[in-house]
Amino acid sequence: MKVIFDNVSAGCSKLVTESYSTSFSLATKMLAPSIRQDIYNIYGFVRFADEIVDTFHDYNKEELFEKFEKDLELALKNGISMNPILNSFQHTVNTYGIGKELIDAFMKSMRQDLEKKVYTTHEEYQEYIYGSADVVGLMCLTVFVKGDMDKYSELRTSAMALGSAFQKVNFLRDLKADHDDLGRTYFPDTDLQHLNEEDKRKIISEIEQDFAIGYAGITQLPVEAKFGVYTAYKYYRKLLFKLKRTPSLKIKTTRIRVPNYQKVGLLASSYVNYRLNLL
Repeated sequence: MKVIFDNVSAGCSKLVTESYSTSFSLATKMLAPSIRQDIYNIYGFVRFADEIVDTFHDYNKEELFEKFEKDLELALKNGISMNPILNSFQHTVNTYGIGKELIDAFMKSMRQDLEKKVYTTHEEYQEYIYGSADVVGLMCLTVFVKGDMDKYSELRTSAMALGSAFQKVNFLRDLKADHDDLGRTYFPDTDLQHLNEEDKRKIISEIEQDFAIGYAGITQLPVEAKFGVYTAYKYYRKLLFKLKRTPSLKIKTTRIRVPNYQKVGLLASSYVNYRLNLL
């Protein structure tokens, strides 16, 4: 029966989430069961596309990406794929009517990582951020509001801002890997070879503005999604706080992390704020 295959596919997406990101997995567990699996499905898809362009250095990345892209198109068209990650993703896309334009924008940014190394203008930078992060926030928002397009339109800007904030925090803490290992420079007008405190301050200020817009939307999310998204928000805010206190030269050589015991503390404080209706 196909239901067995669909359950196996869903299990694969959950396993990918738990294996690749303990923090995102923890936040996803805080979502209501009715939407939790669909966020696993979105993450699995996003993660696999990102892995192709970021880590499979000993293989033909372009060939792998093109195969993944063709399989994605067939999965969305046919409502099934023998790739379990794509099978579970298409289920979520077709169940909630996630816009094809969001998926296309994401794949465009992922393809850029195969070819483009330096982002010299703010227009290029913002376009990449939109495709690699903002649209992921919008995919998740589509699930959170369960087809309520009025609510989607109301929260669209904040969902994009939160996606941007998460991505920019990742860029800042992954400077060494992106710049030294992959040869990429995402932040325009910034000399990452000699990152200074003023450049770091400007980047962090931009992220804090995104977080402020994103938080306003979190407070308006449906109850099924609010606690989980708030948990992810608190985690990334903690990362930003640690980056803010880290000297710019050290950011270039060290990947900042939040220890597990601090994640537990963040979860506890998030729950208290949520239960006391402080969001």
